[in-house]
Amino acid sequence: MARPRWHQSLAAPSSRLERRWDRFVALWAALNLLWVAFDISYIPLRTFWLQRNLYPLPSVPLAVPLTFIPDITPWVDPIKGIEPHRETQAYLRQFDRLDAALGQGPTGAVTPMQRQLLAEQARLTAEMIDSNPMLASGTSGTLEKIKNRLRQRADRDSAKQAAAVLLSPEWIDAHPWPQERLFWRQQVLPLVATTYWRSIDENGRPTDHFWRYDLLLFQSVFALDILLRAIRLRRRLPGLSWGRALLRRWIDLPLLLPFWRWLRVVPVLERLHTSGLISIEPLRAVISRAVVALLAVELFEVLALQLIDGLQQLIRSRRWPMRIRALRSHQMVVSNDERELVELVRIWGPLLLVRVAPRLAPELQGVLGHALQQSLQNAIVPPGLRQLQPLLQVEKGLSRQLAGGMVDSLLDLTRTTGERLSRRDDQQLELLQRFIDRFWEELADALESGPALERSQQLLCTFLEEFKGNYLSQISRAGIEGLIEELDQIMVKGAQGPEGRNDSPDPAAPPSPGDGTR
Repeated sequence: MARPRWHQSLAAPSSRLERRWDRFVALWAALNLLWVAFDISYIPLRTFWLQRNLYPLPSVPLAVPLTFIPDITPWVDPIKGIEPHRETQAYLRQFDRLDAALGQGPTGAVTPMQRQLLAEQARLTAEMIDSNPMLASGTSGTLEKIKNRLRQRADRDSAKQAAAVLLSPEWIDAHPWPQERLFWRQQVLPLVATTYWRSIDENGRPTDHFWRYDLLLFQSVFALDILLRAIRLRRRLPGLSWGRALLRRWIDLPLLLPFWRWLRVVPVLERLHTSGLISIEPLRAVISRAVVALLAVELFEVLALQLIDGLQQLIRSRRWPMRIRALRSHQMVVSNDERELVELVRIWGPLLLVRVAPRLAPELQGVLGHALQQSLQNAIVPPGLRQLQPLLQVEKGLSRQLAGGMVDSLLDLTRTTGERLSRRDDQQLELLQRFIDRFWEELADALESGPALERSQQLLCTFLEEFKGNYLSQISRAGIEGLIEELDQIMVKGAQGPEGRNDSPDPAAPPSPGDGTR
């Protein structure tokens, strides 16, 4: 879609240093947007960053390891106020002791120490199921996954009973520990390790120190850039105040807000576009087209109804003749000495009388000749002699000659009058002005003195009412879509030029709603 008429292009930076600075800030803002997206998604995706595994099928414990991704949780968790959960950490340490005892002990019967460790692990598992420490991290579904896997492994309906069976000496005697160890290490303990505890700040909100890094590394640069842009704008417009110059950069406001940080996508795209790194014109055209198609019908209907209602109120007003009388020159308030209506008559008079009227001579002769023939029908040839064709031919020839002479005389008069009107004559302009004023005065008097005013008001208002009902009801969004497509074709042809060349604006100097010298 074509660029809106109000979407002016920005003036390009005057120096290479300014262009480089603009591109650096645009890239820095893009990096900040990625950092913001990572911060917003870190808590929901912390399990992924901790385990670095992909689960293609959520209901199946099939994991695709992504070991090439580094473990970033030790650095990011303190920023988000995340600490290990004491209960789950105790559970993991107890399992490490159990694993060490079962892995190093002799094969065969379970020793008393191993029995004690198995009983302790079963007790901690039951306590974990009862207390559900996953609630602290908002991952209650993790406990359900653990319970389902325990039930499937032991073939029991109760998760506690399944844990007691899997951690019983009888089960360990019947199933080799390396196989059981693999089940616990791959399907249960990774889910337990995702549980965490997050501290609360003085305002009762979860601890989050992200704003400190955002302020120090990014927002300080954005504030400096906004100040430099305001200075650059005031240099181009010396009369612009600091407040208005900063207000011109309203689109950069999300870069300085500590909340709603996802709104930074708007100024980031604007900066990348204005710096010439990317072009968002296709995206802007699609959005503009959707908005126009959505609002054009309603907007046009409102404006058309307001215009028609205003005309109806003006027509119904009793002051209508007074408004017509106010069109006289001595009652009009004008800003200069030029009398527009008189000048219009002086321009159009010669155009109509000298150039247009002579070309209508044959048609005028035909009309006037027919009128004269009808007028002289009974005056020259009596009714009893109208059957004689020679007399009728004489009547037609006489009418034609009279009409031709009258038209020639009239055209000579109009040609002379038009030539005189084309000359600037103060007395002639005064007479024309007096004629126009007299016309408005007589029209207003005629409307006031007769029944024409009320009848004219009624007819005009009825016409406008029918116009509202018939025309506005035919407007549809399909028609608006057709108009938009037609506008696209016109603008594409205009951009290509008469010889098919492309005269579209350079994407390196794209529009920006937040700056410029409109």
